[in-house]
Amino acid sequence: MDTTQSTDQERSADRRRRELLEAADRVVLRDGPGASMNAIAAEAGITKPILYRHFGDKGGLYAALAQRHTDALLDSLRAALDAPAERRERVEATLDTYLAAIEARPQVYRFLMHPAEGGQPGGDQGFDVGKLSAPLLRRMGEELGTVIEERLDLGPDSRRLARIWGHGIVGMMHAAGDWWLGERPCTRAELVRSMADLLWGRLAAAGDKVGGPGF
Repeated sequence: MDTTQSTDQERSADRRRRELLEAADRVVLRDGPGASMNAIAAEAGITKPILYRHFGDKGGLYAALAQRHTDALLDSLRAALDAPAERRERVEATLDTYLAAIEARPQVYRFLMHPAEGGQPGGDQGFDVGKLSAPLLRRMGEELGTVIEERLDLGPDSRRLARIWGHGIVGMMHAAGDWWLGERPCTRAELVRSMADLLWGRLAAAGDKVGGPGF
């Protein structure tokens, strides 16, 4: 097989995988954590064995969807941090970006963070929520820690402290956002202001890192 033919097949496989993920997204938007492999296969116009061939099992499909949505969310969070505004405004914009994302697609959020446990009517098996959702939060914490380290001067132990802050902020956003999405005890703007108030003292005191993009 020559290189051109091999490249064409890889592109075709990548395109087909994107199409299947888009079909899965449509089902997740409709069914949330109850989205089944049978329903996704039907939406894509294929049989379930073909879906398994691309993703292995529901856990593999979950991982692919998680990466797709986490990539998009991280891009949005970085854009909020890079916006031309005062630091406090950018902190609030970043918090609001996260909350707006889970509010706009609550079924996707619930699928990623609260997957259905136990068997599904179509024969799917449930999976360990913590095993699959915890890495998403860990990845976001590491990414935010990197951003903080790039931008703020936190002293001689800057990298370790930036990672602590990154994971702590992500944990706060996730826990508060999960509670808020379920109960709606206040407006999104009120939650953003309250979380920013909690973070602001130490963030306001830290200086920008010399040579960095600023925070």
